[in-house]
Amino acid sequence: MELKTKRVNNVTILELEGRFDSHTAPPIREFLEEIILQKPAYIVVNLENVLFIDSTALSTLVAGMKRSRQAGGDLRLCNLQQPVRMIFELTRLDRAFEILAGEEEAVRAFDDQD
Repeated sequence: MELKTKRVNNVTILELEGRFDSHTAPPIREFLEEIILQKPAYIVVNLENVLFIDSTALSTLVAGMKRSRQAGGDLRLCNLQQPVRMIFELTRLDRAFEILAGEEEAVRAFDDQD
């Protein structure tokens, strides 16, 4: 799993590449916890280069979303590939997360919250 980060305005963008599973989730969980300590906790997770996601990865994202919302922010997803999107739809997590088509759109979605 490759992890890249950048900031656009007050939004932290986390770009993931590779398998997002029980073996790769712990460092991502730790990273999300660090970001959430920053105020505001606006996070975009770009899953464009992730073709596999398991239940541990899903729980990592759900926990990150809940904690960021508790901190007055949010965690949004973008660029889901079809296999990953199907997992979100089957688990109905597509209703819990705001999922946007692209990274720019996901960053702009935070403009209304400032």
